[in-house]
Order: sequence, then C-alpha cells, then structure tokens
Amino acid sequence: MPRLNTEWSADIAEIRRLATERTGPFDDAFTRRFAQHFPTLHPLFAALYGHRDDGLEQLAAVVAEAAASWNSRPDTLKAHDDERESNPDWFLSNRMLGGVCYVDRFAGSLAGIRDSIPYFQELGLTYLHLMPLFESPEGNSDGGYAVSSYRKVDPALGTMEELANLAADLRRAGISLVVDFIFNHTSNEHEWARNAVAAEPGYEDFYLIFPDRTMPDAYELTLREIFPEDHAGSFVQLPSVDGRPGRWIWATFHHFQWDLNYANPAVFRAMAGEMLFLANQGIEVLRLDAVAFIWKRLGTPSESLPEAHLLLRAFNAVLRMAAPSLLFKSEAIVHPDEVVQYVAPEECQLSYNPLQMALTWDALATRDPRLLQQALVRRHALPPGTAWVNYVRNHDDISWTFADEDAAEIGIHGYPHRRFLNDFYVGRYPGTFARGVPFQDNPKTGDARVTGTTASLAGVEAGDPGGIDRVLLAHAIALSTGGVPLIYLGDEVAQLNDYSYARNPDTAGDSRWVHRPERPADLYAQREDLTTAAGKVFTALTHLIRTRKETPEFAGGRLSGFDARHRSVLGYQRPGATDAAARILVLANVDDHPAVIRATVLAGFEAGAIDIVDGERVDLAVGLTLPAHGFVWLRVVPLA
Repeated sequence: MPRLNTEWSADIAEIRRLATERTGPFDDAFTRRFAQHFPTLHPLFAALYGHRDDGLEQLAAVVAEAAASWNSRPDTLKAHDDERESNPDWFLSNRMLGGVCYVDRFAGSLAGIRDSIPYFQELGLTYLHLMPLFESPEGNSDGGYAVSSYRKVDPALGTMEELANLAADLRRAGISLVVDFIFNHTSNEHEWARNAVAAEPGYEDFYLIFPDRTMPDAYELTLREIFPEDHAGSFVQLPSVDGRPGRWIWATFHHFQWDLNYANPAVFRAMAGEMLFLANQGIEVLRLDAVAFIWKRLGTPSESLPEAHLLLRAFNAVLRMAAPSLLFKSEAIVHPDEVVQYVAPEECQLSYNPLQMALTWDALATRDPRLLQQALVRRHALPPGTAWVNYVRNHDDISWTFADEDAAEIGIHGYPHRRFLNDFYVGRYPGTFARGVPFQDNPKTGDARVTGTTASLAGVEAGDPGGIDRVLLAHAIALSTGGVPLIYLGDEVAQLNDYSYARNPDTAGDSRWVHRPERPADLYAQREDLTTAAGKVFTALTHLIRTRKETPEFAGGRLSGFDARHRSVLGYQRPGATDAAARILVLANVDDHPAVIRATVLAGFEAGAIDIVDGERVDLAVGLTLPAHGFVWLRVVPLA
C-alpha cells in the first residue's frame, strides 16, 4: 500500500475507492460533505501519520467509518444537522443556559433525568451535561472517568437505548445533551486494554507498553506527577507473566486509567468511530476530557504538544462529514495561554473558562477584583464562532490557574497568594467564611486544591450574613460575561457540602465527593419559600436567568473593560453582537461593605440608565452605591 501523498488531490481517488469498497457508494449529502472537509482532513492526517506505510489505508478506513455512520444516522438528526448548519452560532445566544449533574446522584437513573425535564425547563436550561455515565470499573472509577465501554451505559443508570431516547426528548424540549468523552485513556477493563495486554493482533500498540523501566524512566525525566498518592510517576507495572517481571504501561492519572497511543492511526480511527456512534445517539456536545495530554513525546512534558491540536482538528473534520451538528468542548486546566489555544471553530468550539471561575473566588476571598478585572480585559476574547462555558464551580476541584506573570503586574506573588487562597477556602485562615475541603493536600508545602459546593464556599454553611449574596454575585458574573453559563445542579437551591463521602470506602479517598451530593429533595421543595436560603437563592437566580434571556446585549462574547475606580468593584461592558449604542454596564462589589461609585466615573454615559434586573431608572449623574456583595446590570448609552 503506498504512503499518503503530501497533497490531498493526489490521494482523493484512491481514498474514495478504498472507502466505498467498505461501505458502498457515497450518497449525495455525504459526497458534498466529503468534498468540503476531506481537503482539511488529509493534510492533518498526513502530518500525524504520513510517515507510516499504513497511513493511506488507515485514512481510507476513517472515511469509510464516517460514511457508514452517516448512512445509519437517523433522519431526525440529519434534519437537525441542517438546522444547525443554517444557524452555526446557535450556542452564542443569550438564551443559552447549561446545567450539569451526575445521573445517579441527581435523579437515580436516566429515567429519572427524563422525568426531570419539566424542572429543567422551569429553570431555563438549554444545555444539559450529564457526568460520566458509561460502563466503568466497580468501586473507584475516578467518578466514571475510567471508561470500560463508550457504547454501554452503566447498567445501574440505564441503557444506550434509553440514552438515545432521552437525547431526543431533551432536543424536543429545546435542551442539547452533553456527555463526557474520555479519550486520553480508557480503564484497564476496556476491551482494547485487555486485547493489548494479551497482544491480540491490531491492539498491541493501542497503549504505550514497555518491557522494562528504560523508556518509562526516560519519559519521566520531563513529566509531572498528577496523582502521586495513587502511584509514583506516570507508569504502572502490569502483573508478571510466567515468572517474568511485569511490563510497564503509561497511566497519567490513576493506575486503572491507561493512556491511549495516538501515534497509532488505528487508535484515531477507533476513537473517531466511538465519537460518531455517540453522535448518532443524539449527543450534541462532547466534553473532551484531558485534551492537553493526548500526545506523548520523549523529552517533553507531553502536555499541549502541537500534535494534540492536529488531532482535535482531524477529529473535527471527520465529524463535519458525518455529524456536522456535534460540537466539542475542551477541558484543559493548564496555563491560561494554553487553555485558549484549544478554542477555535475547527478545534473546540466551546471551552471551560477555569481562569474566570478561579478568579471569581479569588476576588471574593481578597475583596479585591483586580486579577479578575485583568483577566476579563486581557484573556476573555475568543475567535468568532466559539464561546466560553462560564461556571462558578463544577464537579472537580478549584485550581488557582492564574498566570504568575499576570499577578506580578499588580504586585501579587503567585506562590504565597495560592497558599493564602487554599488556607482561606479550606478553613485555615482566621475569619474565613468558607467551608471548603482540601483535595490533594500537602501540609509541608501548603499546596492543595479546593472542593466544596458554591453555598459552602460562599459562607452559607458557616452562617455568614453575606453568604447568599456571594452565591448570587458569583452567578451574576458567570451569567453576564458572555458564552454559555453553567450551573452545577443543586447550587441553585444553595446545596451544602455532603461529608458522608468520607464513610464510603469507594469515595473516602477523594474529597471531591463532598460537593457531589445526592439531589436535595428538601431544598427543591423549599425553592419558592423566601424564608429559606434555598428559596432566596432560587428566586433571585431564576430572575437573573430570565433577565439574561431577555437581554440581547448578552449574546455572543464581546466584552470590554470598565474602570470603576474603586478598590472593590469589578466593572465591564457588554456591547452585544452589534455596534448598537446601548450596552450593558456590569458593576459588582466583592467587598463586605457598600461601595460608592462617583458620578464622574460614570460621566461617559447618558445620565438616564435602566437597571435591567429590577427595571428601575438610575440617575448616573448622582453616582451609584452598590451594597456589600451587590451588583447591577445597567443598560447605558455612551455619550457621543
């Protein structure tokens, strides 16, 4: 078999011939998409695998996989593809609102999630992210992030047929279904893993397995340990065979999560097939886990290498052929400069915004919004056709991912500041309002990450008088900065930490379970009772959500800074998707005391403003006073 050529036009006839031998002739719709996206896929595949003798054959197999998937794609999803292609910026709407939950903990099963659709509509969701729900090892499975099959739902939750039906029901309700796609690694129980260990033909190189410590030692000279309490380094030893020492396999995370070898094009083809399968179940967004780790190279940290971006673009090109409505969301908890590199229409159209999340909590702890203000001005902008997913907290921990060089510009030293934040949020700092729990705590260095529900971190659990207002302030920022705001379900009713995780042997070693409680039925029953924390948070938050949906300036992601000239006030402007004169001015006071904004600071706007949250007119000519932990969304008109 000849190798791939450097030009796509030289290979297109042979690729098409080989692919159609497997699948039969392409239909008109696939022919059109193949012609549109193959010129993108070919050079990416050639850059990754062009040196291999099987490169052309493997690319033909990928195209055949896409064609077969298209042939089996339900007509309703093909119609949905057409709808999305006619409105490619649908996810940039100000009507977008995401929710995230574990299926079992929120609703017991997929059937329970289906029964919850009326509540999701009441809340205003247009996007529902279900945490890992595929088959995984019993006991500790890293919260489902050790996948044993991408085509089987955990039997305790339901079946793949139920998942497909749920996706259809959600789509009819105007809600896009999002699932985690763990593609850096599988569990050690996955069929591919078992076949690789057994040296089954075609699977020997699905993982990185070495006969002794020579290569692992060489790699580990430049790798960082991710979970040192689970195992040292990035490799684990397999059991011995016939009295011979066991081989060593790459496991970046837990010992039961084995990294895939994307230098093997068969792995790319197999994983593209899993993506296409899920797309045909009606999944609309794949949350791509650990994107920074997917390519390995000796002598490097094996994080955020250029080939990782080539892989993402190649996967995108395949999906555009056979499931064009599906989007990718990146999960990259790395330096802010690296996070943004994954965000592009041809790579990941959506991305978590870990910097904004972390710096919101930083501002609340320090009563100083400067780091957050700087990030919004400097690091918020994204390419057209992409969006941040902004969240107050998620299933994972809080890592203080700000850039030390950014902090230094405003006189903050990174290491001691991170130590202060850890101490503050895990209760080690005098007078703290937070009731967080450390994750991967190192008492010697003070290094840790922070876990906890929003209400517990914000002071509600501690009975702090500002706790509820901090919960609302944090969500008001996430709702107004642009992109897709995401609520961890339960936070909207002020759910507190669940310390019972420590009594369960499957979760006791992972403090992140403290903020993954069961659905608080009692709090949901109180959500209209304004005498309770649940009622106060739910009523105010849902009002903000409705206000956002009625505010066209909140569409898209355009944002410009605004200097409120007050030490505790965050300021920014949302001009919307157009250059219309009116815009939304957001001012947020992170302090425990009122903040007065002088009239001179607001003199660049017409005096008559509207507070869109309460509908009241505001006279900017006399200045503005923000209460402790208060905020305003003002519709203003700049002076000509």
